Amino acid sequence: MIDIVSEAKKLQPDIVCWRRYLHQIPEVGLELPKTAAYVAERLKEIGIEYKTGVGVSGIVGIIKGEKPGKVIGLRADMDALAIKEEADISFIATNGNMHACGHDTHTAMLLGAAKILHENRDKIHGTIKLIFQPDEEGSHGAKAMIKDGVLENPKMDAVLGLHIGSIFKETGPGQISISYGRAMASFDKFNLKIKGHGCHGAMPNMGIDPVVMAGHVIIALQTIVSREMKPTHPAVVTIGKVHGGTAYNIIPDVVEIEGTFRAIDNEEREMIAKRIEEIAQGVTKAMRGSYEYDITWGAPPVVNDAEFTREFYETAKKVIGEENILEITEPTMGGEDMAYYLSEVPGTFFFLGGANPEKGPVYPHHNSKFIVDEDVFWKGTALLAQGAFDWLENNK
Repeated sequence: MIDIVSEAKKLQPDIVCWRRYLHQIPEVGLELPKTAAYVAERLKEIGIEYKTGVGVSGIVGIIKGEKPGKVIGLRADMDALAIKEEADISFIATNGNMHACGHDTHTAMLLGAAKILHENRDKIHGTIKLIFQPDEEGSHGAKAMIKDGVLENPKMDAVLGLHIGSIFKETGPGQISISYGRAMASFDKFNLKIKGHGCHGAMPNMGIDPVVMAGHVIIALQTIVSREMKPTHPAVVTIGKVHGGTAYNIIPDVVEIEGTFRAIDNEEREMIAKRIEEIAQGVTKAMRGSYEYDITWGAPPVVNDAEFTREFYETAKKVIGEENILEITEPTMGGEDMAYYLSEVPGTFFFLGGANPEKGPVYPHHNSKFIVDEDVFWKGTALLAQGAFDWLENNK
């Protein structure tokens, strides 16, 4: 057997070093040339076979155990956000982007797991795929990598991933939260263009006012959740942007509305999408206007496999102790494109507590001052490595 915990602890300084370098070169979207090059260099140093350019700038590493078995994927996202960093750290990013969601730590922790597993491949039954993914934030990276064949050659049988931070606030530093089913919601974006006919603000009867129509649409959209959804089923419809007009006394031709809707059930997700258009259509027709409607579909809900998660629970007990494992009873309405992998193969997505109020202020994800407790990194590495090793061992 491998003493993965001891090896992960020894790697802690390297994981921190890798993470801090990645933190200073944040890149956004599918094109991550510097980040991908750095990951490829580390894999080459370790001696791991890898392929670049999967899903534009994704990387897939392969660790072949010396004993036959199944294939498990370990996934980490690599992209950052277009946020100017204001965190109080010595390795702050200065290029206008920021790792404000911890993806730099995910990448570094997976590199640590890769090193441990590669150096102990003689004890492994099966194969580990290392999935370093771009553009989680835009929800394009997982789809792009799947399209480019990440699940094939060899065919992947299971998948494991993690997210650091304070998504579930009850998860203390170094603890984990797991879910045996739905853990996160779908996330989709919609655009509505409410179209009227502009005129002088003093003579509204000469035009068709899209501002008034937009107001009615916005209020009516809020009734989808409050009056059409089952009260015990969480869902969200949020308007994040409204734009229209150029002057106080001019009624414009158009008002644009942008928002998001979230659900934990795909049928309810589709119902919300349909109702947004029906409401826009009904309001604008009644008020002599018209509309345009567009959806940018994001990831579906994150749904963990119960049996895989039960096995992972036993793994986690060995790494961090049963007292440090919490169960998620209510999903977060945040989303993650890990959902695409979990829609194809069984697996689990767990949450590693990385916010530590004893070491400084705790800021939420996507905040310009977001920081994490680096002392928990070895635990993420150990959980990924032990999770892969144990699953292959138990399913040979």
